[in-house]
Amino acid sequence: MPGDTELTRRGWLSPLVHLSNNWLSLIGVVLVTTASIFWLFLLPETLKTHSPPYIGILAFLIVPACFFIGLSLIPLGIRLEGRKEQHAGVYPSHFPPLTWRNHDLRKLVYFIGLTTAANLVITSQLTYGAINYMDSTAFCGLTCHTVMKPQYTAFQNSPHSHIECVKCHIGPGASWFVRSKLSGVRQVFAVAFHTYPRPIPTPVRNLRPARETCETCHWPQKFDEDRMRVIRKYADDETNTLTKTVLLMKIGGGNGEIGIHGRHLGDGVRVVYTPTDNSRQTISKVEYTSRGSTTTYSSGDVSTGGLESREMDCLDCHNRPSHSFQLPDRAVDRAMAEQLISSELPFAKKQSVAILKTAYPASSDAAKEIPASFVTFYRTKYPDVYARQTSAVRGSAEALLAIYQRNVFPEMNVQWGVYPNNLGHTDFPGCFRCHDGSHTSADGKTISQDCSACHNILAMDEANPKILTELGIGEKKSNGDGQ
Repeated sequence: MPGDTELTRRGWLSPLVHLSNNWLSLIGVVLVTTASIFWLFLLPETLKTHSPPYIGILAFLIVPACFFIGLSLIPLGIRLEGRKEQHAGVYPSHFPPLTWRNHDLRKLVYFIGLTTAANLVITSQLTYGAINYMDSTAFCGLTCHTVMKPQYTAFQNSPHSHIECVKCHIGPGASWFVRSKLSGVRQVFAVAFHTYPRPIPTPVRNLRPARETCETCHWPQKFDEDRMRVIRKYADDETNTLTKTVLLMKIGGGNGEIGIHGRHLGDGVRVVYTPTDNSRQTISKVEYTSRGSTTTYSSGDVSTGGLESREMDCLDCHNRPSHSFQLPDRAVDRAMAEQLISSELPFAKKQSVAILKTAYPASSDAAKEIPASFVTFYRTKYPDVYARQTSAVRGSAEALLAIYQRNVFPEMNVQWGVYPNNLGHTDFPGCFRCHDGSHTSADGKTISQDCSACHNILAMDEANPKILTELGIGEKKSNGDGQ
């Protein structure tokens, strides 16, 4: 029996060991060992209920692909090496036993041992770095640079800029983790084959409900005090006349059905609406439930276009909490309030908005033409002003370009107003999607359009509102238009 075993080894194993010492098979060995060790390090992450969605692509696509490619290279190299030796007439007629004295065996064992040790060191560090990187906002925003550039740029200027994307877009739990992995694979292929839409459509259809993400930090049912909001507006005249509107916002919440949060998200309150367009900017029907009673309000057009009804949550008003884009007029007002664009320059507001509204074929064209247009205007129309305030003109020109680069991305067809902001009702329909006076119930009631239901107007387009003077905040620079 021992002799038969030895003969069997010499019959098929010894030749394989000998022929495995070729560069193609050794590359296969490296790929197999690397993939195996990489997968072992990734396994704990793939079993977690909260980890980067693209880990699935790495663990279930890239690593297995490397493993099976390596497995294919090993026999391929053996086959080619055998043919090569037979053709050259150097193929051994017999093989030494598989003991440590066997040169081919020692060489193969040393190679596998060294590559395994190297892989343990390299993979452990690489896996740790890869997981941390894929969990970062930079990975989500910069890996697919052209696709995500608009959203990432807006995100960096948002109140949530220090929160990882996965905290809001995935959240805890296994089911949404699996969904994110599947979605991540689809997105990778869309980017690879350039099949993604331009601009990226919103709202996101498969976004996790806000009550499972937003409300882990924010609590709309909790009572919140009223807040004062100051809106600064610069006119299109030569002196850029500044006026201020002061609102007292009734946030409400836990105090029954009082205030914005109380009326829409208070205890026992449920709002279900039916949109007629994919952007949810036109609403045909609203079902309002409070204290066990439900009232249905319908507009003149009750068609749904095949769209399903939706229960209202935070994101129906705060639909751009981390990816908000401004309109030219409001963006310039804010920049002037923050003294980024000098309000001392004649017609600064009017000229700035006009330049921003000009269509530019590409971002590179805007980078050249926007500052040049602003500087040329003052150099030709107001040479004295330009001579005295050259630094202010050039600084304002750069601030104007920054506004454009923050809000417009021609490569993704993101122009002014592409992404509506439903918070408020001045720039987009927002609140007036429902509170427009045309949604009527069967008994003739309408959804309230009373301004005082959500805010009190303390001053309207006044140069020096008395309320601000009394409170000593007349010079506060915040435009108060964030989410």
